[in-house]
Amino acid sequence: MLAKNTQTKALHWLGRQLFNRNDPAAFFDPLLEKLDPMLVKAHTPARVEQVIQETRDTRTFILKPAARWLGFQAGQHVNICVDVGGIRRTRTFSLSSSPELWANQGLVTLTIKRLPGGLVTNWLHDNLSYGDVIGLGEAFGDFLLPQPPQPVLFIAGGSGVTPVLSLLETMAAQDFRAPVSLLYYVRTQQDIIAAERLKALANSYSALTLNIIATHEDTTPRYLCNQDLENVPGLKARQIFLCGPMGLMDLANEHYTSTAFARRTSTVPFFLRRLRH
Repeated sequence: MLAKNTQTKALHWLGRQLFNRNDPAAFFDPLLEKLDPMLVKAHTPARVEQVIQETRDTRTFILKPAARWLGFQAGQHVNICVDVGGIRRTRTFSLSSSPELWANQGLVTLTIKRLPGGLVTNWLHDNLSYGDVIGLGEAFGDFLLPQPPQPVLFIAGGSGVTPVLSLLETMAAQDFRAPVSLLYYVRTQQDIIAAERLKALANSYSALTLNIIATHEDTTPRYLCNQDLENVPGLKARQIFLCGPMGLMDLANEHYTSTAFARRTSTVPFFLRRLRH
């Protein structure tokens, strides 16, 4: 083992001296990228297999990573790297598919919303198409399913539903029996991301209660309120997952404190997991 470790360190030293790289194999990436982008070593290449228009400003990219990619847990996210104007850019996005899709078909999905002035998100929407290859990092993050299963409340806003999709589909596949509720806030009904997937889950997964709330279809905005939380059965016993704009997460915290904590009699601990989107 010592000889192997010494050899590895020597190779890294040689790579830094000759190529100014920590990974000597990546020295050949520019050539390999011309021959076949799926052969590069500096990151895991992932080829675009399909692009789905979810809403007017959101697309799902179905990717096939190289087989050496290590996979992920539901709720995690990845760094991707793309060349924009000749400069390598890295951004972090949540995986919106379940690990079962990767295990069974070797595919993953990223559901990405176009952001006003967003350098990378706009480039992805305008340029990324079937057959293109991007760089994919290994998955990370602890926005994960509770183990053992416990009652859960998801509160999501806009594109914040993307990791929740991964979690819900995994729960359904694993027959997660504890009660699960999703409060999903969108501007209008036309802004519902993955509407068909959510509808299918609501129809097939009996533990799930789905409540989609449009905030800007009336003259007066309709934001998260105390009644939304009070309508969730057994609220105080639930782990709460928040994912969305910071304003939504702050509002959820404020209302939860004024409802559940103010009348708290249960000894069940309060769990809150936040993921900004």
